Amino acid sequence: MTGHVLILGSSGRFGRNMAEAFWNAGWRVHLHDRATGDLMAEAREADVIVNGWNPAYPDWAAQLPGLTARCIEAARVNDATVLIPGNVYVYGKDAAPDFGPHLPHGAQNPLGRLRIEMEQAYRDSGCRVIVLRAGDFLDTEASGNWFDRILAPSLKKGVLTYPGNPDIPHAWAFLPDLARAGVQLVERRESLPHFADIAFPGYTLTGHELAALCGGKVKRMSWLPIQLARPVWRLAAPLLEMRYLWDKPHFMAPQSFAAVLPDFRATDPAEAVAQATAPVMASRGRPRQRDVGPAPAQA
Repeated sequence: MTGHVLILGSSGRFGRNMAEAFWNAGWRVHLHDRATGDLMAEAREADVIVNGWNPAYPDWAAQLPGLTARCIEAARVNDATVLIPGNVYVYGKDAAPDFGPHLPHGAQNPLGRLRIEMEQAYRDSGCRVIVLRAGDFLDTEASGNWFDRILAPSLKKGVLTYPGNPDIPHAWAFLPDLARAGVQLVERRESLPHFADIAFPGYTLTGHELAALCGGKVKRMSWLPIQLARPVWRLAAPLLEMRYLWDKPHFMAPQSFAAVLPDFRATDPAEAVAQATAPVMASRGRPRQRDVGPAPAQA
């Protein structure tokens, strides 16, 4: 089942990959331009709206509620299904490690609470919504995520710079796989709950396992420069707020995903890491930061 999809935030990591996946699946794809586009007019033909908008961390409190309300308003124009990328912030520092829809949203930190409130707004809207929840991104472009901005550049010297404990499991998602899964979920939307919370399994890797896939060894990242920059750099505080995820064992529980897409085949992790590493190794400078959010940032 195909149709017409409207992509918000199409120049960013999630939106760009979703647009390509929908194109490949034969959908009619419209890319919304926030500067020149008429969102409500464009929504009249949309069967699905992908919300890839993600302001910078320091702007979440000011911008997330308004962006969420605009997306909900657009979805109501044609009773469209909304697909949003969920992250793991909603669970909080003290949550069990098996992240998924069975866990309560118990985060107490500011960024976690903002994501909880955003998802609750979608749940209360009455719109059909699919939350596709994933861990940190591996992209095929140097788009300013944790991997290509912080971890991978030092591979040119044979080391992977790791922000936390390299002995514990951490959740990763290869964006082309995540996008393919998003399209397949949307094409099954009539059989899903009205508000569907789906955890994308992706890859569960320790820092050492990730380094081995990259062909390097682990070097622990120092957080001291970020701590010292906190008084003058507005991104420092939220980065430090979410530091716990690099020292907290976690993985995406596969049950909710397997129940809907039991035959989904993910890219081999070695191939995914190779594709994510290639643009970083080819770059002469720092990866370019996309306009969808801070770098580094999680989904």
